[in-house]
Amino acid sequence: MSKLTMKEVALHAGVALSSVSRVLNGHDDVSEKMRQKVLNTCDELGYEPNLLASSLRSGTTRTVGFLISAISNPLYGGIAWGAERTLDLSGYAMILANSASDPQRDIEMIRLLKQRRVDGLILTVADDQSSDIYNELTKIQVPIVLIDREVTRMPELSAILSDHASGMKIAVEHLIKINHKKIALICGPESLRANRERLSGLREAFNSTGTKYDNSLYHQVKYSPEEGECITNSLLERSEPPTAIICGGNLLLLGVLRALKQKNLKVGEDISVISCDEVPLTELHTPAISVIARDTSKIGESAASLLVNQMNAKNPTSRIIELPTVFHIRDSIKSLSHRTHKPIFRNQSIPSLTISTSSQPLGIDPISTHAIPLKPSFNS
Repeated sequence: MSKLTMKEVALHAGVALSSVSRVLNGHDDVSEKMRQKVLNTCDELGYEPNLLASSLRSGTTRTVGFLISAISNPLYGGIAWGAERTLDLSGYAMILANSASDPQRDIEMIRLLKQRRVDGLILTVADDQSSDIYNELTKIQVPIVLIDREVTRMPELSAILSDHASGMKIAVEHLIKINHKKIALICGPESLRANRERLSGLREAFNSTGTKYDNSLYHQVKYSPEEGECITNSLLERSEPPTAIICGGNLLLLGVLRALKQKNLKVGEDISVISCDEVPLTELHTPAISVIARDTSKIGESAASLLVNQMNAKNPTSRIIELPTVFHIRDSIKSLSHRTHKPIFRNQSIPSLTISTSSQPLGIDPISTHAIPLKPSFNS
């Protein structure tokens, strides 16, 4: 049986061949009546367009490459879902690639996506300070949107960022208010923007409260449960161990919780724990883990929308959009007494509160319970 052609679709629909071409290629200058007539004829005939031939004619593939740094991290599931849903509504398909947190594999995947002739790229590279990645990005001719990455030598790149610094500052200030001074921060490498911002937020919180921070409590490691467990064991062996641990990622949180369990230390009683990014574990753990969270679907949607706008613009301009983080206070945090700095055991848990780095809605001050406006965090 011979394969149907667009010419046969045009004959059956009683329209010009150019009209069929415009409908199947997603052109805007087609009436809804014409679009439905052509699509209905395609359904009746069982016609499927030749995407390869179409891309050769139009110079576009209607595909977008999305490179993530760690497919094992559940954080990226929500981001990828938000991006794919938005791209689908705009008529684009998404090709997902994973670098497994390997900068060299980042380069390999970027080259592979270029060979696939994608119309644009969404990137979360493993190292945004890498010279090799910078050199590779300079060779790309299609629009790029970074997610939570900052290539300092390419300020012209568009990006969707998260306000990690403000979220961390609010969380640390809360710990200081309830008498925590020995606060450990376990983060990933500073070659990633999120970790640089989190450290900045921690230092800003201590400076704003006039408290000196013990730098030996800050550690940057690889993102893995094993690294989180190892550094937590080291911290707990100190003569004066931390009273609170902040995990800069959910993979590190797994290792921290494992180490605490092995030491028979109860979260929220013997030690306070905060993690960055909401995942099922943070809500399902007993007690629930306090988190500095971000809206992963919104991040993906924003990145895809920004990229679609750039791919369709005659003269695209770069944009930087910073989305807020939200601090959820849960039972994994306990106050310390002023005199002993030992945990206060209560029969009643701390109510679940939320503090946002956005100006809307208002944040909640966990000490006074009054609504307080926080700084807006949207830049364009």
